Amino acid sequence: MVVKLDTSPLQEWRGYTGKPFLISGPCSAETEEQVMETAKQLARLNKVNVFRSGIWKPRTRPNSFEGIGVDGLKWLKNVKQETGLLVGTEVASERHVYEALKYGIDLLWIGARTSVNPFTVQEISNALNGVDVMVLVKNPINPDLELWIGAIERIAKAGIKRLGAIHRGFSAYEKTSYRNQPNWQLPIELRRRIPDLPLICDPSHIAGSREYIHEISQKALDLNYDGLMIESHIDPDNALSDAQQQLTPNDLKELLSRLILRSPSTSDPKLLDVLGELRQQIDVFDDHLIDLIEQRMKVAETIGYYKKENNITILQSMRWDEIVKRVMVKGKAKGLSQELIDIIFKAIHQESINHQMKIMNNGIVKE
Repeated sequence: MVVKLDTSPLQEWRGYTGKPFLISGPCSAETEEQVMETAKQLARLNKVNVFRSGIWKPRTRPNSFEGIGVDGLKWLKNVKQETGLLVGTEVASERHVYEALKYGIDLLWIGARTSVNPFTVQEISNALNGVDVMVLVKNPINPDLELWIGAIERIAKAGIKRLGAIHRGFSAYEKTSYRNQPNWQLPIELRRRIPDLPLICDPSHIAGSREYIHEISQKALDLNYDGLMIESHIDPDNALSDAQQQLTPNDLKELLSRLILRSPSTSDPKLLDVLGELRQQIDVFDDHLIDLIEQRMKVAETIGYYKKENNITILQSMRWDEIVKRVMVKGKAKGLSQELIDIIFKAIHQESINHQMKIMNNGIVKE
């Protein structure tokens, strides 16, 4: 299925207002006073489009704060009436959808722990059938683009027109500076596959810490994302959930003032000519890369024949370790990131294994 959207109601999301679509508010609704005061301060910034707050919180372990429940929806309704802000919250079940709609919630998002489960997403989709509400789908916890697209398609089939995606990063076993790995290439590919789909970045969940939120937000805008979802709390250090990744409204104001907004295109003919020439050079280099990889695979296949004739296993761990160490050193000397070298050579190594596997198991004999 190809997701087709009516883009006319989404113009604000696509940057026509000259500012990113901004969703902000506390990770969790804790008290009516906390919700209302945060909302009032955010409304005064005159930059927030939607006030967000978690009502039901799916926690990793029991005995954590799991949300205030339906009472929080009443608080969001009051926020909408008193500040004029649209309001949004996460839904993780069919019941959540019905409850949220009952209180006039304008925006619903499906969280990472929910989008990973097609059965649950389908139940939510059924509950949304025929409803005119904004819906955002967060990426699944693991970097699975097809699962993310599948969740979006299920919601689109319910007739939701104001539909978008949230990039909140992906869980990784390795410990890094960020709470969740951005894996920017996945949302980039999502945009290529579904060009009209609004794309929102959630720097709070990618970062997991206030100190990284600005740099992640700027990267997202540089990649032409349509908006940001940034958590804000009047007293973040004492928040009942995700305290380290929330900003005060004043800190959010300061962060927004430092963001640089760039144009997605240009009409300058001289600049277009220069870019066109440089892109032609890129195309030539890309062709050379493909030719070199083809030549490398032919050598790998020849090695595969010798391994088969001499009954040697395909994987040679010591040899692979030598390659990794050598290319890491050379890549660093050339100003290339370790992440790039790691991704490229792991992919090349896997492709070499695939070629040799065919030779080992398909009865192919070296001529």
